Order: sequence, then structure tokens, then C-alpha cells
Amino acid sequence: MRHLAITVFAAAALTTVPAHADTLREITTKGIIMSVQGTDIEVTYTPDGKFTALDGQITGAWRIDGDKLCTSSNFEPNETCAAFPVDKKSGDSFEMSGPQGVATITIK
Repeated sequence: MRHLAITVFAAAALTTVPAHADTLREITTKGIIMSVQGTDIEVTYTPDGKFTALDGQITGAWRIDGDKLCTSSNFEPNETCAAFPVDKKSGDSFEMSGPQGVATITIK
């Protein structure tokens, strides 16, 4: 579960992107709640390219690369990137697959 959180989210600098920009901007400015295997994990992003999850147990960095959110963290130091759906905004939920299974992502 924690590995999925790291795999799906975090790493360092915001760049402008076309269609996915709105979704990724919403995620990185408002944060998300990720539901994995019955557990809700709140992920908070800061403008300086950092994020926290699991009440600070997971800390890391984030950056946007095209349509992907790239992250690295104290649990997964190697950067991983995940593509997100287009045109999502605060309150929207969607599913994403990762190595630990499917997670439901809700933008706060």
C-alpha cells in the first residue's frame, strides 16, 4: 500500500503542459486522497516541489513532466512517473492502477 502511494505520487519542478495541465495543477495545488485496499491516504503537495503522505511518514519531491506526475520519496528514492486523466478538478475521483493494484484518487 505505501509502495503504491510512492509509485503513483511525488518529485521537483512545475512545467507547463497542455491538456493534462489542469488535472496535474489541481492535484498539486489541492492535494488528493488516495484510497488503496480500504485505506485512505492523504497526500499534500507544496509549491516548492515537495509532498507528504501518511501523516508525514512519507516525504518526497514532485515534478510535472508532460502529462505525468513524477515523484521520489523516502520510501522509493528512484523517481517514478504516472500519467493522469485529462480535465479532472477538485471533487473528481478516478481510478489508477499500480503495482499494488487499483487505487481510487479523489482531488481535494
